[in-house]
Amino acid sequence: MAAIMDGESLAKTLKKDIAARVSELRKKGTVPKLATILVGSRAASKTYVRLKERDCEEVGISTKTYELPEASEREVFDLIGKLNEDKSVHGILVQMPLPPHLSGTNVIDRISPEKDVDGLHPLNVGKLWLGTYDLEKDLLPCTPKGIMKLLDHYKVELAGKHVVIINRSNLVGKPLSKLMLDRHATVTLCHSKTKDLKEHTKKADVIVAAVGCRPDFIITEDQVKAGAVVVDAGISFIEGKACGDIDFEKIKKKAAYVTPCPGGVGPMTRAMLLHNILIAARE
Repeated sequence: MAAIMDGESLAKTLKKDIAARVSELRKKGTVPKLATILVGSRAASKTYVRLKERDCEEVGISTKTYELPEASEREVFDLIGKLNEDKSVHGILVQMPLPPHLSGTNVIDRISPEKDVDGLHPLNVGKLWLGTYDLEKDLLPCTPKGIMKLLDHYKVELAGKHVVIINRSNLVGKPLSKLMLDRHATVTLCHSKTKDLKEHTKKADVIVAAVGCRPDFIITEDQVKAGAVVVDAGISFIEGKACGDIDFEKIKKKAAYVTPCPGGVGPMTRAMLLHNILIAARE
């Protein structure tokens, strides 16, 4: 039976530490603050924003959400400009996905790199790819950072291992591949156009699945070799119930380590957002 990598438990521990550090900052006169921009009226986005607000409140981080139901590109740019100049705001987050008339790349480019708590600004991405970053001190994408923290906590060694990541996005797959390359792993990035996915996954020492398209996509027991580490970073909702990318009940009998969903990568992603806000507040 696999060891279950409990992201929920680790995230709670990390949040206690963050809360203590926020308290110290407050005593010194700095109140870490997150500004969230929510464009459009997508119900799921509103739910995610509320969860982030709740997390911030739990650790003492101040939050303000700007809801722009029908904003133009210029209105979004103007708001970001004001928040960049506002010294009381330490982190700026634009909730994705944006409506079709807005370019996520153009919007992220407008955020000050020092306030980019999603770690997506070209300057922060450049630091990652040049290797001039510190996992504890620099603004990196939250899900990859959370996965690395979880693997470190469970002492999963990456050096010399073959890692297969099923995701090539700027938010997860690409930055995670660089973080793992820097730990001396051999990394294969797979995606929707990859042929014979099973031929890649069944040879992998570590699998990270981040597709989120159940029931159309699922990693099954026969795609995983015995003793592998399986990280489930996908999330789908079937009949109102959250589920991940893997057949958890069967894979946990075969893998060495596995993350549950919910309760694995998700809580770690949210904890890393809080950590990034703390970094942005220049503790």
